Amino acid sequence: MYRKDGENYFIVDAHVALWDARPDNQRNIHGKQFIDCFYDYHRNLGPESEVWPYEEFLYYGGERLMKDLFVDGHVDHAIFQPARLGAFYATGFGQTEEAFALTLKHPGKLTYNHCFDPRFEEAGLKRLREDAARFGLKGVKLYTAEWQGDSRGYKLDDPWTYRYLEVCQELGIRNIHVHKGPTIRPLDRDAFDVADVDKAATDFTDLNFVVEHCGLPRLEDFCWIATQEPNVHAGLAVAIPFIHSRPRYFAQIIGELIYWLGEDRIQFSSDYALWTPKWLVERFVDFRIPADMDEYPQLTVAQKKKILGLNAAAMYGIEVPAEGRLPEPAVA
Repeated sequence: MYRKDGENYFIVDAHVALWDARPDNQRNIHGKQFIDCFYDYHRNLGPESEVWPYEEFLYYGGERLMKDLFVDGHVDHAIFQPARLGAFYATGFGQTEEAFALTLKHPGKLTYNHCFDPRFEEAGLKRLREDAARFGLKGVKLYTAEWQGDSRGYKLDDPWTYRYLEVCQELGIRNIHVHKGPTIRPLDRDAFDVADVDKAATDFTDLNFVVEHCGLPRLEDFCWIATQEPNVHAGLAVAIPFIHSRPRYFAQIIGELIYWLGEDRIQFSSDYALWTPKWLVERFVDFRIPADMDEYPQLTVAQKKKILGLNAAAMYGIEVPAEGRLPEPAVA
């Protein structure tokens, strides 16, 4: 648990991955394009001191993940949010077996979410049921811009996606994490548009839709949707490293999210291994809105604690030690 100035912060990193983008796992040039784009984000948004050598970035393995998150990174619990990208990588980009084995070995530290693709239709529904039983799924991660055959994306409000969301309801998979953020070469920008979140959230009110990357660069669109749909949440992956590279831009992002959604529907995510959580947690705890941006109030310690871990812990039923909880409100 991270401690600063007499305060305890229970940290849930709500979006991490264990990937393999080495050349022997790349099916085609698109696999290299994808990881190279990831590496550009990694190099350009974070501190120079935190940049990894390219070869290490391609594959880092579970031992390093555990060290970077739980030994060095202040994280108390982390949630795998894998991307399959089977059109680009032979065994997939996210490494299911290695990540799930780590989860079984460290159940108090890790939660494994899986993925589905509605374009596999009935066969995919069968697989979703099997995956839910095997992994004990509480959530899934969707990549609506993923390629499959001749298709270069799908929408949350497609009829087949609705079939899958209905099965999620049936199976108790309540948390639907959706990549709706900056495009990644060679995926298509428009396939990450946030508009389809609106209809799905309206029609599946008992599911939580966690919009990863909070819709960037469509922050305004996302906020207007999320303020109407109380089951829509914001994941800070990709947004939070701007705390270093463009702190005023980050102040605008977090200020708008607090204004429209409130502090109860925002989740910290390092997007490991795009970035490591240590410096992000430390910077966020210390972060202050610039004085001249006075339309946004300063974040309170309680708001930071919710965003850094308590919100995701509540969503996933993760036990928070007494010293990491917020005080109970006084009884009148």
